[in-house]
Amino acid sequence: MELAAATEAFVTHLERVRRLSPATVRAYRSDLRDLGESAGPIDVGAVDLEVLREWLWRATQRGDARSTLARRAAAARSFFAWARDQELVAEDPSLRLVAPKRGRTLPTVASQDAMIGLLDEHRQRAAHGDPIALRDHAVLELLYGAGIRVSELCGLDIDDIDPERRTARVLGKGSKERVVPFGRPAGEALEAYLRRARPALLLRSDAASPAVFLGVRGARIGPRAVYALVAEALAPIIGTETVGPHALRHTAATHLLDGGADLRAVQEILGHASLGTTQIYTHVSAERLTATYRLAHPRA
Repeated sequence: MELAAATEAFVTHLERVRRLSPATVRAYRSDLRDLGESAGPIDVGAVDLEVLREWLWRATQRGDARSTLARRAAAARSFFAWARDQELVAEDPSLRLVAPKRGRTLPTVASQDAMIGLLDEHRQRAAHGDPIALRDHAVLELLYGAGIRVSELCGLDIDDIDPERRTARVLGKGSKERVVPFGRPAGEALEAYLRRARPALLLRSDAASPAVFLGVRGARIGPRAVYALVAEALAPIIGTETVGPHALRHTAATHLLDGGADLRAVQEILGHASLGTTQIYTHVSAERLTATYRLAHPRA
């Protein structure tokens, strides 16, 4: 089987059998197509270790980040493990493939004071009753208040929200469902949006949508619209234009730990499969504490 055909068969397996998220599937497809462009028209059984090394070397010459190289090597290993199971290759050429380890970068987060100022500003905008302003305020409050992913926010339906308990049922990575709490400010912003803005947005569409958050045309809001909203809101307080909804998730997790939350509880709220993923935020909190110490202590 040609490498290109095997790649598409593998991607179908990821979608229908392993049921990975669309974003993860797109990443696998992109990485393996890049391998196909590097290797040229070749049978999957003809791919050997040298072909894979040449592929990563070209990516290095292109200036790809270490994290990208590590991700592509991981994609190749997953692909060839599957190909071996399918008897498309006699041996797995990726077993001896070495890629650079991912560099550890701590997530950038906003301070608590900056978040209070940002959310107060959007609350004041929403007070005028504009449907989009009401929606944007609710989106920001929920992303920060619940620490959910942008895909989880966009996938919310009306039945997923429990306003009495102030919880939301979200579908996370690997189609794993969890219930996350949110606070009173998010609850009030959400209630104002659902009562005063969502019905007006629904009128802009021919078909009624069960989605909680709607776009300007009355359909379910998409990740790009949420990304644009968050980037515009956070850029002035974080100091970079390349900031998106995940920055609010990072900020929520860090502020939870700063406030004394248990690491396991934060793991549950965020929906991390591994505690090690959550532990990155302890390093953020430690760095912030160290910076404060250095500024304040006379013996620092």
